[in-house]
Amino acid sequence: MPYWLYILLVVLGIYLVISMILYLIQDYMLFKPEKLPADFQFVYENQVTEEYNIETRDGAVINGLHFKSPNPKGVVFYLKGNSKSIKGWGKFAVDFTRHNYDVIMVDYRGFGKSTGKRTHKAIKRDMQVVYNKIKEKVAEKYIVLYGRSLGSGFAAKLASMNNPRMLVLDAPYYSLSKVAKKFIPFMPISLIIKFPIPTYKWLKYVQCPIHIIHGTDDQLIPYKSSVKLSKINPNNTTLHTVIGGGHKDLNQFEAYHKMLSDIVNSKPGKMDLTGSSIEYDYAKKKPKAKA
Repeated sequence: MPYWLYILLVVLGIYLVISMILYLIQDYMLFKPEKLPADFQFVYENQVTEEYNIETRDGAVINGLHFKSPNPKGVVFYLKGNSKSIKGWGKFAVDFTRHNYDVIMVDYRGFGKSTGKRTHKAIKRDMQVVYNKIKEKVAEKYIVLYGRSLGSGFAAKLASMNNPRMLVLDAPYYSLSKVAKKFIPFMPISLIIKFPIPTYKWLKYVQCPIHIIHGTDDQLIPYKSSVKLSKINPNNTTLHTVIGGGHKDLNQFEAYHKMLSDIVNSKPGKMDLTGSSIEYDYAKKKPKAKA
């Protein structure tokens, strides 16, 4: 066997082994769950909560919390990021209850008290089951879908299959495959990734208003990913930029809370542009006057 062929086979073998290892361990790389004992009690200061469990058709249990507002004008279905559990994420419910919205948060499979084997298909199905439960109590025109980081993709999927009042994406990714490619560009990501979560594909079919919030200093999911996403369904999309915001600190910016307030308190309906300059074309040259 020629030496060059031997080297090629060795390199190929190493490449295949690394690919296999990445396939097997990616669940541990992507998800950072916090497990909670079955008797754990959720307590939040100045918040009224109700815990619930939903059993899925494959026997898994999805655990969640309902944060209640005295006089709710709607409900926010909050899909969280890839770490911890709703034990910690629950503190962000105040950003919506203060605007008189109820908030529903759930833990994905393997997080908190939720059980079941975690797969791309299973999580999508679970989130639809929860959404259906919300629809039994609240008309869709009062449902706001809010997806944070990892949850932004699943929120986009839900919005593409349903008719909520609006979709809000917080630090979203174009697709999870693209994010993974950024860190391991030499690997066949499209072949080995178990959770591709192609947000960009699902946004094409979203009919409700889409609001995208992203910080310019996000080092994990670049701001440019939201710029790209905003161009997919431009007539329905508004991009909100938090200058200097990173991936995990948007809630520490006053600008973020101002944006969130404007978004959730906005009234649905198309803007009347009659009498505006929307049809003016400044680049168009006026015809020269005849001599």
